[in-house]
Parts: sequence; C-alpha cells; structure tokens
Amino acid sequence: MAEIEIPPYFLCPITLDIMKDPVTVSTGITYDRESIEKWIFSDKNSICPVTKQVLIDPDLTPNITLRRFIQSWCTLNATHGVERLPTPKAPVTRSQLLKLLSDAKSSQQMQTKSLQTLRSVANQNQTNRRCMETAGVAEFLAALIVKNTHEASRSEVSEEYLSDLNKSSDEALAIIYSLRLTESGLKKALNNGDFVESLTFVMQNGSYESRAYAVMLLKSMVEVAEPSLLISLKPEFFSEVSQILSDQISQKSTKATLKVLIGTCAWGRNRIKAVEAGAVAVLVDLLLDSPEKRTCEMVLAVLDYLCQCAEGRAELMRHGAGLAVVSKKILRVSQVASERGVRILNSISRFSATHGVLMEMLQTGVVAKLCLVVQVDCGSKTKERAREMLKLHSRAWKNSSCIPSNLMSAYPS
Repeated sequence: MAEIEIPPYFLCPITLDIMKDPVTVSTGITYDRESIEKWIFSDKNSICPVTKQVLIDPDLTPNITLRRFIQSWCTLNATHGVERLPTPKAPVTRSQLLKLLSDAKSSQQMQTKSLQTLRSVANQNQTNRRCMETAGVAEFLAALIVKNTHEASRSEVSEEYLSDLNKSSDEALAIIYSLRLTESGLKKALNNGDFVESLTFVMQNGSYESRAYAVMLLKSMVEVAEPSLLISLKPEFFSEVSQILSDQISQKSTKATLKVLIGTCAWGRNRIKAVEAGAVAVLVDLLLDSPEKRTCEMVLAVLDYLCQCAEGRAELMRHGAGLAVVSKKILRVSQVASERGVRILNSISRFSATHGVLMEMLQTGVVAKLCLVVQVDCGSKTKERAREMLKLHSRAWKNSSCIPSNLMSAYPS
C-alpha cells in the first residue's frame, strides 16, 4: 500500500492516515471520526485543528460522498492489497435510545437485552456516548443500580433473583463507566448520596470487575462532588474503599482508590473515618510493595492528610514499618514524594514526639535522612521543614551515634 499514491483528500488532517469514517465539523473541514472525536471529547479541544476556528457546534456530519469515493478507491486497488473499508454504523438517535430505556422497564428479560444493546452502542464511538448522556441514559442506569442494590439488601431475596439483580447492576455499571460522562453529566446523574451508598454496596458484595468499576466511578464523582456530599460519607464507605485498596484488584483501580481517598480526606471529618477503617495500615503496606512512582506519590499524599489528625499519627507509628518506609521514599521517588514524606514526619515530630518516638526516628534512619535532605536540592520548603525538625529535637538527636559522621556536619546549630 506504501507504493500506491493515496489522494491527499482521503487522509485525515490530524493523523495523515486514510479515513475510515469521514465526518465534517462546523468549520467545513473533514476528519476521520475517531480522530476528531478524540480531539474534541477526550482531549477537550474546542477549536478546529486545521482552521483554528472555534467549533461552535460539536456535532459531526457524516461525509457520505467522500466515504463512497474512498470505498471505491479501495475496491479499485484491491489487487494491491488494499482492503475495502466497511460502511460504518450510523450514530444512534435519541428516539432509539428512549425506546431501549422503555423496553428496559417492561420485564427482566427485556431489561437484560436492552442493557446489552446499550453497552454495544456505547462502545461504538464517542458520538453515541454523548447522545446517550444527553438522552438521560446515565440517570436511568444510576436509578436502576440504586433500585437493584436496595432490593438485593433485603434478607428474603432468593438466590436466583439476587443473581439477576447483580448481573443487571454489573451491566449498568459497565455502561456508565464506558460513557466517560462530562462534568455536568456526572453531577446530574451520579452526584447523590443514594448512588454513593449503592456503590458502597457494590464494593462490598460485587465481583472484582464491578468493584473496580464502582471505585473508578467514585473517583470521577469525587472530582465534581459538592462538599455536602463528601462530608456526609459514612464509615462503611471508607471501610470498602480501604478493602479495595488492600485487594489491589488492578493498578488502575488502585490509583482510582487513592484519588478517592485524596479527594475525600481533604475534609477533616473523613480523616478519622478513614483511619478507623484501617486505611493507614493498608497504605503503609502498599508503600512497602509498590515501586511505581505515581502510586507512591498518591499514597504519601493520603498519609499526609491522615497524619494531620492524632488518630492517623498513632496508627502510622503503630505500624512496625510506618516511619521507616516514609523516610525511605524521601529522595528516592520524586520531589513531590519527598515533600509529602517530610510533611508526614513533620506532623509526627511536632505533635507526637514522645521520647520513644524520637528514639525510633533515630534508630530507623529518619534523622539521618533529614540531615541528608538539608544538604541536597529538593525544594526550599522541604529543606526548611527538615531543618526545623532537626532544630526542634536537637537535644535528643544531635549527639547520637546513629547519625553517620558525614551527615552530622549538616546538623543545624
């Protein structure tokens, strides 16, 4: 195919590959659907890549004439190994979606069939997903999940009925996640306490896949949630989030869970709930096991929040490796991780510095690491915090044999 001269107007201006599904934007320029959808919806650009004009209307109009020309050209060059491009499916319409939602309400059998169709439609292209969002599909699915989890929590439910409810909820969760809802769509469909409780139920009782979908949806919700929703989260929520973090279902779900904790533990009330749910021990264990940079940074960010309350500091020190692993990550992962690690140690040294804690900080190499921090380039605030800690506890630390002689010279006077 490289030897064949491809007409330039068959090529997508973004990727310079031959277009499979040409569509025209409001500026009159034609692109391949997949490329321009990524440009507009995933990358969140609002201008035409070629003309740089603002795209007033995000709708994409199929360029049927050009598509037929491309298909004819492919057919004429079939002897050169060029495959004919299949005719793409037409985007879904609002009326088609409303019919599927209506069918889903009629019976369990129709509901299962409709949900499967909706999932297939959502997986086709971004245009379908945006149409599904505006047609209220996410709101319908969220309400369905809430209804199913309420039914499933009843003790008298039969195993067969419970299985049907779980399958329905699993399918609905997968569809909502695949929609990649916009911020307004998230707020409209998902930002309510009942749905959070339903996701908590799924995290407790669902399959590994459903639990992963649940926490990834929660991550998106936390990013746009109203403060009133975040501060009213129940202790069970943090218990299930901590359990998912402990189970390490996948790297993607682990990062989503950490983002949920970062978003929720910014609120003081939630820090104690998370600590009581056992989050600190889980986070320390994860920090011990994970070599991945971004994961370490997020774990340290959550621990930084949790160590701002007395309960969090107590749990960190209760863990045999708590202080040591935080210290170990300083200067080994990134400047962000070093900053968070020093902040955690600063919270401990300022508010929980018993004689036993100070001695443990000496014996586990924390003080030696602080001496090293003040000598290297790791950010002025981080160095200043380390220097303040060394000064604050100089009577207990300064003349200790635990500090290597080459670092002792860095001890501030």
